[in-house]
Formats: sequence, structure tokens, C-alpha cells
Amino acid sequence: MRGPCGLVVCVVALVLGAAGPAPARTLIINANTSDPAPRAAWSAAVAAFERENPDIQVKFNIYDHESYKKSIRNWLTGASPDVVFWFAGNRMRGFVERKLLTDVSSLFTADVTASLHRPALDLVTVGGRQYGVPYSYYQVGLYFRADLLQSAGIAQAPRDWNELLAACDRLKSAGIDPVAIGSKDLWPTAAWFDYLNLRTNGHAFHMALMAGTIPYTDPRVRAVFDKWRALLERGCFTRNHASLSWQESQALLYQGRAAMMLIGNYIVPNFPSGLREKMDFARFPTIDPGVGRYEDAPMNSLHIPAGARNKDGARRFLAYVLRADVQEAINRALSQLPVNLKAGVADDPFLAKGQALLRQADGLAQYFDRDTSEDLALIAMKGFQEFMIEPERIESVLAAIEQARKRIYGH
Repeated sequence: MRGPCGLVVCVVALVLGAAGPAPARTLIINANTSDPAPRAAWSAAVAAFERENPDIQVKFNIYDHESYKKSIRNWLTGASPDVVFWFAGNRMRGFVERKLLTDVSSLFTADVTASLHRPALDLVTVGGRQYGVPYSYYQVGLYFRADLLQSAGIAQAPRDWNELLAACDRLKSAGIDPVAIGSKDLWPTAAWFDYLNLRTNGHAFHMALMAGTIPYTDPRVRAVFDKWRALLERGCFTRNHASLSWQESQALLYQGRAAMMLIGNYIVPNFPSGLREKMDFARFPTIDPGVGRYEDAPMNSLHIPAGARNKDGARRFLAYVLRADVQEAINRALSQLPVNLKAGVADDPFLAKGQALLRQADGLAQYFDRDTSEDLALIAMKGFQEFMIEPERIESVLAAIEQARKRIYGH
């Protein structure tokens, strides 16, 4: 039975409708890029992707870091976005084991694989299959005010343990906090545990501890806390650190109230105008000269949730991010290092030092809360904060972390 229009008119209308442009499909991307530099970098990358793919309309949702970490589990198990920002390595692996991420191995052709920094590929691979696209990594180390060190009679950043202790004493005498830290968000404390452990016990021990095979009551772990306690008793850290976020604690550097900060290179874009030439970077000091050069180098990645609705669009976006030109543009803006070896690196002294540091390293870790169980990391970092506030509680802190390790790892 015909409708109100004649047959010929209806057919013509259908043909014309079919010939018209298809409506753009929505691609939902959830990102943890709330700081100014990453927000700008990724907004530009998304806009360029939309220009190249007019049939895709991106809904780019940006969240602050802490809210994002708390929400991603709900997204992956409920109404999933199409792309999520996350962390390569152990943090990704936990979601893969729960079948919450999509296999994207088809994106990793021979040419793509050959173009990538090999550790980056390994960190998104589980059982020989790839579950994410790495796009950036960076160094962690001491960012410091060279002018403040010099004013306190310190010629250069501390290179070993004794020089670190001496620097703390000189800076304190000059009325300057030696080390800025904000432990309100917990994770900044983990950098200190990582480096004290890597410099004292080495990479193999550190990674075994991260894997849950070594007790936190082991004397070698206790030795790490003894080193940490020596710094605390010397007054090396910001006194009110528990009330400061990492963003708030970095302001102490810029205001000249603190001299050093153990942090990642993502801090560099935040340097105020006119201060950059006063800042410098150095590797964390040597503690035991017999221990190799091991560094933290966190790697960031993109993933497709298993429940994504627009997986075709998501794969196109991940393929786009794998490209050298895209990684170069993003990482120049972020002051970080691309994982695509064909991508150029920004002409920046902090990046140059970081790249040299990581190339000379005998081994790399990610970061405490990326290398170990997420549940254990949260309990341990709360313990690290408690220890920094009340070092005399070391026994109860280690006992609580060890109890959690046994419960989570089952041995």
C-alpha cells in the first residue's frame, strides 16, 4: 500500500537521501588530561582527528586525575566510553585479565611495531596480544632551583646520599625547605619509596616486591624506611605535606620556599614565565655505588573498553595516535618523550637530560602505583604518608602493608 507520495517521488527521495552525507558517528573519549598543557595538547589532537575524519564527532570528556582513577572501573564495567586514557603495564594488565579491554593487536603491523620503543610495546602486551596504544613516557627525578642551591653554598644537585644529607642541612640553615612534597594525593610519596628502594636494593628486588613475592617486613625493605627516616628526622620535607596536593606543593619551588622536588617531567610546562632558566634536573642520588642505574619511567596509553559502542571509530583514533607526526605534536606540548622512534623530540634541555638518563639506565620501572596491585598501592601509599607524618609508627605501617600483601597475593 502506498503512502501519500507517488511511487516515483518516493524512490527519488530515497535515492537522494542515500546519496547525502552520512550522519557523523559519536566517539566518546574519557581522558585524565585536566592540567593546562595536556588539556591543550589533546584538545588540539582531537580537533585534528575530527578534521581528518569528518564522519566521526568526538565527545571529549576531561576529568581531574584523582576523580578519573576512582571512576574508570565503573566506566569499564558499566556504560563504557569508546576510548579511555590509562597506564601501560600492570595497571592495564589487571583490566585485561578481567576481560574489560579490547584486543587491538590488528593495529600493530610489522611497520608499526618496528617504529616503536620496544619497552613500550612490551608494556601493552599480554599473552602476545596488544591491548592498548602507548604514546608517551617521561623521566622522574630531582627538579630543583639551581639559584637556591647556590645561595645556600651548594654547587650542584646532590649526587650521592651524603651530598643529599648535606644539602638538606645547608638549605634548612638558609631557611629553605630542602624538598617540596604534597602527600594529600598519596602518590607523590611513592616516588620516594621507589627511588630509595631502587638505589638501595636494585631493580630485581624492587620488581619482585612489586609483584608481591617479597614481604614488606623483609629487613631489606626496613632498610629503605631507615633511609627515609633519616631524611625525615633532618627536616628535609615540607612540614605540612599532608595538607598539600602535588600542584600546591610545586608552588613552593616557584615561590623560592623550597629547593627540590622529586617529580615527573610533566612539571616542566607548569614553570612560571621567567623561572625556567633557574630550574634544573638531576637523577636521584646514588645510595649504594654497587647498585645499577635504575629509573622510574611511567608510560601512558590509550585503550578501548570491551563495552565500547563505536569500536571502529575507536580503532581509527588509536591508529591515529600511533602515528609519528601525532606523537611528536602531543609530546612537544607535554614536554614528554614519544614512544614512536620516528617522532621528533622537542628541543628542550629537560627532555634532553631525561632522554639521556633513560637511555643510560640499566633498567626501568614504571611507578609504584603502576607496578604493583592497585589495591595494595592504595594501602601502602596511605602507610607511606602516615610514616612521613609519624616515623615512629614504622612497625605498624609495615605490618599493615604486609597484611594487605598476604591478602591480595595469597602468600
